[in-house]
Amino acid sequence: MEKVLSITSEELHRKMNSGEDILILDVRNETDYNDWKIEGKKVRSMNIPYFNFLEEDEQVYAGLPKDTEIVVVCAKGGASDYVAEMLMEKGYKTWSLKGGMLAWSQFYVPTTVYRDEKLKIIQINRLAKGCLSYAVISEGKGMIIDPNQKVDVYLDLAKQHHFKIEHVVDSHLHADHISGGLQLAEQTGATYYISSGEVKDTNLKFEPLDRHNRIRVGEIDVEVLAIPTPGHTPGSTSFLINNRFLMSGDTIFVGGLGRPDLGGKAKEWAMDLYDTVFNKLSNLPDDCLVLPAHYADIQEINDNGIVGATLGEIRGNNEIMRNADKESFTEQVAGAVSMEKPPNFEEIVAINRGELQVDAEKAIELEIGPNRCAVHHHG
Repeated sequence: MEKVLSITSEELHRKMNSGEDILILDVRNETDYNDWKIEGKKVRSMNIPYFNFLEEDEQVYAGLPKDTEIVVVCAKGGASDYVAEMLMEKGYKTWSLKGGMLAWSQFYVPTTVYRDEKLKIIQINRLAKGCLSYAVISEGKGMIIDPNQKVDVYLDLAKQHHFKIEHVVDSHLHADHISGGLQLAEQTGATYYISSGEVKDTNLKFEPLDRHNRIRVGEIDVEVLAIPTPGHTPGSTSFLINNRFLMSGDTIFVGGLGRPDLGGKAKEWAMDLYDTVFNKLSNLPDDCLVLPAHYADIQEINDNGIVGATLGEIRGNNEIMRNADKESFTEQVAGAVSMEKPPNFEEIVAINRGELQVDAEKAIELEIGPNRCAVHHHG
């Protein structure tokens, strides 16, 4: 019997980007598929649960194309091997995604956003989670913003781009993914920064962001927006470089604003968010590029593979950014809040506060699922 061909997350991503005609056949149950799946702008995706193939009903093959490569996906790679093999025997061109959605959740894609002789900015996109982190590099020195838990990604990046990681910052206490901040700082000897308001009453070893107006990286000053930019969480902080790049954490997204409800104080935090948008950030120029910590929709990735938009575009496209009436802004933001909290967010917050330790396998499992930190405001 022919052995089924497996494909890694990296190879799948390459195929998705090359414009090849592929179909993703997801064999998990319908609920899991609807909740979280592999997405791409030009990717076709179908859901036929694994059990349908076991029933040997020929109808199950009716909608599957013979002339297109089919990549079969399941939770961890076992069921997809089995289905891919069945399909191969029937003459379909099939691959099985190695490690399934579990492996896809651990896949990161770095893209250079900007470079000149003094500064390089790299955006690291964790596609399955919609999580974005950043490397700011100057003169062989680097700062990592909002690193996710797979710290090897950042260590490899430092080797590849020849810089030493000196600063590691979290823009806020994350609720949807486990931060790699402290671990990365420990492994590289870098300083770990977070706003003290985010981690009070913990034993975390950190440098309070609130004590720094700017952090020097090589020849570049990264301005720490001195008054924290609350709204998403009370101590959310944004980072500004040369008035041209704003790493906005979860305060401003390409398609909206941070959700202010995770602390159960939607109304008060929405008022903070108003203050942030209309007072603190209002003097930034329209051509300042906003680089957020998350995105909510695959369409937010532009043709260069980057999630980012100028403040001018965001202000123009977002009705909520033009709603200068404090009362109705607050109502609108608090009202747009989704009732759906990020999965396992209490445990993830406890890990990020240093109150809960879990092994690597449990950490990966806790994070599985989509990002739910962005709120869509359709204007």
